[in-house]
Amino acid sequence: MAGVQTAVALREAGYGGPVVLLGAEPHQPYDRPPLSKAVLLGTAEGSAFEVDFEDLGIELRLGVEVTGVRAADREVDTAAGPVPYGDALVLATGAEPLTLPGSEGVPGVHLLRTLDDAERLRPVLAAAPEVVVVGAGWIGAEFATAAREAGCAVTVVEAADRVLPGALPAEVAAPMARWYAEAGARLLTDARVASVEPGLVRLADGRELPAGAVVVGIGARPATGWLTGSGVALGPDGSVTADDRLRTSLPGVYAVGDCASFPSARYAARLLVHHWDNALQGPRTVAANILGADLAYDPVPYFWSEQFGRFVQYAGHHAAADTLLWRGDPAEPAWSVCWLRDGALTAVLAVGRPRDLAQGRRLIESGAAVDPAKAADPGVALKSAVL
Repeated sequence: MAGVQTAVALREAGYGGPVVLLGAEPHQPYDRPPLSKAVLLGTAEGSAFEVDFEDLGIELRLGVEVTGVRAADREVDTAAGPVPYGDALVLATGAEPLTLPGSEGVPGVHLLRTLDDAERLRPVLAAAPEVVVVGAGWIGAEFATAAREAGCAVTVVEAADRVLPGALPAEVAAPMARWYAEAGARLLTDARVASVEPGLVRLADGRELPAGAVVVGIGARPATGWLTGSGVALGPDGSVTADDRLRTSLPGVYAVGDCASFPSARYAARLLVHHWDNALQGPRTVAANILGADLAYDPVPYFWSEQFGRFVQYAGHHAAADTLLWRGDPAEPAWSVCWLRDGALTAVLAVGRPRDLAQGRRLIESGAAVDPAKAADPGVALKSAVL
């Protein structure tokens, strides 16, 4: 997503030089969100971007893995030989899923990140086996949703004491845990996997779970191992530590999307955002800056998830918030949560309330102070809570 959008944005901004897009996968560039939904369930054959690369003068080189950067020569290394990058190099290698230790190579264990992953899983779901999902994060919930729709018996195993442990506070995640049972999925928290064998997942407490298939969704890390020794600075989380213009530590080299973190003045923190919208917005800043602009990248992060018949949206960054407000009853189908910092909205989570998300996102961008009482009243439009 980030690589394609950068190439397209360069052309839209008037760049007339050569644009070469290198990708390790053999497939035409594709969108990822449908992989855990339509592609997985067989209601869509693929999710290739509707981009006429030839018409835009973008050269696609598929099945080409980049193995290193030599900044002094302004070249990247590939198995097919060096490729010069001339005016600029943009790193958009995304993230790679974490694997479950001890599960590598075990038959029936799957990840869900690429088109090939989804295509391998599609016939598995069609056979409706007993499925064990390891990880109750966003991807775990989305896969569990698809597996239940396919008629599979689903058990979700989470090592933490709640769902979405790295994303939301316990009190906000609590009502979302009930969605699993409502959908007919079994949820086990505080459950660590001890080992995985063909047809079986053994937990640390001795329980054994039959598993016709195991899907691991325990997070992802920036795909930056290939940059070791290149001179591109990496953070403790493995991300390329871009500046607020999305420039790396090497001249003429930018980084965008899941592989890069950036400093946010809005949130006074360095952010690593593994979501689709970041891979859409960041490339516009990169393209403009390659062409001589001096634009800072400081978005309001946004993402969505479709799970268990609900549309969940989130905007902002709540880590430094000092106040949490509920808008509606989380036992109902639609509700929202607002986070404030010093009286201003800093993040909003909306379940089935898209207007709250849209209005809240604009309020976060403006930095306007809000009336907490009005913001907590689901009958009052969020935009009307501005002081």
